[in-house]
Amino acid sequence: MRRWGMLRFATLVAALVLAIGAGFWFLGNAVKSEFRGPDPVTVAQASLQGLREQNRLSTFAARYVAVVTSKQNRLGMTAEKTLIMPGMVRYEVDLAKLQQKSLSWDAANKRLTIVLPPLEVVGPDVDLDGIREFNPGGLLMRFTDVEKQLDAANRKSGQQELIRQARAPMPVKLAKDATRRAIERSFAMPLKAAGLDAKVAVFFPDEQPTEDWDRTRAPEDVLANKW
Repeated sequence: MRRWGMLRFATLVAALVLAIGAGFWFLGNAVKSEFRGPDPVTVAQASLQGLREQNRLSTFAARYVAVVTSKQNRLGMTAEKTLIMPGMVRYEVDLAKLQQKSLSWDAANKRLTIVLPPLEVVGPDVDLDGIREFNPGGLLMRFTDVEKQLDAANRKSGQQELIRQARAPMPVKLAKDATRRAIERSFAMPLKAAGLDAKVAVFFPDEQPTEDWDRTRAPEDVLANKW
């Protein structure tokens, strides 16, 4: 009986030691987390969710002017009409397409890398009040429906010309740079507010990332504690 009592006492002591040890382990982890500060991946994911809720981001717009001319030949005569069409084009990114895999965290270099969806050219929004038309007149326009055909051809060509100008390398570069700066601020400011000294690099799908790209870890991999 006495031996059974000693065994029970030893079991209780062992359980008490384990409980105290577990308490110190949890306390140590809590203190460690407190000193380590916020998790950059968690902060980045919160920023990502906030951006996705905005749906579309437009940080750059430009005004272009298309000058196009159409001709029609009938009955040995020529009809010609020139259209001057101004229009505004916006450059947007569909933020709803951002995903967890769009972000990569490089812990060694303290760098967050974001790959954006492709830049989209939206428009053109034609300035109807600014449209000007010129034609030398002629019998062909007066007695046939050729003018309607010239107008339709000019409107179509004018919109195509506006889009062609909008997709030129220089305005696309300006639009990408403006979008990049906006996204960088959207992630850098929350990281800085959380006391995290992290760099933010933003790329588009058609751009070449740096050499460290392949060594970065996606947020879902960080959370799963794997490479």
